Amino acid sequence: MFRQLTPRLFASPQITLAEVDAAAAQGIGLIVNNRPEGESDDQTPGDEIAAACAAHGIAYVAIPVTHAGFSQPQVQAMAAALAGTDKPVLAYCRSGTRSTLLWALAEASRGEDPSELARLAGNAGYDVSPVRALMDMLAAGK
Repeated sequence: MFRQLTPRLFASPQITLAEVDAAAAQGIGLIVNNRPEGESDDQTPGDEIAAACAAHGIAYVAIPVTHAGFSQPQVQAMAAALAGTDKPVLAYCRSGTRSTLLWALAEASRGEDPSELARLAGNAGYDVSPVRALMDMLAAGK
């Protein structure tokens, strides 16, 4: 269920408490929730995911992204979350797409090559073309 984007970053559709157990077994050290609370009736609430993470010693951060798009504070928060750990990271949302797009924007903002980020996302089955122009702009600013 977890799609590997880089050696230490995975994206996933909505996780449950069982997936937190699986993430712990895989050595995940940080889970990033990119899904707004109450987006659908079937999602596991973020506070339950956070409690399960705490029980496993996994750090947890919520950076919700709505379908309205991405903001600079979200990109900065994701970049800080990724830079703040050397452990494997799992980011999730409804399908994994918003998590992947936010990861790509965060990495581009840190000067990573947008073409390489697009390749890595594509290898995991995600398309970053909706934010590619923004990725290029962010990377050029570094």
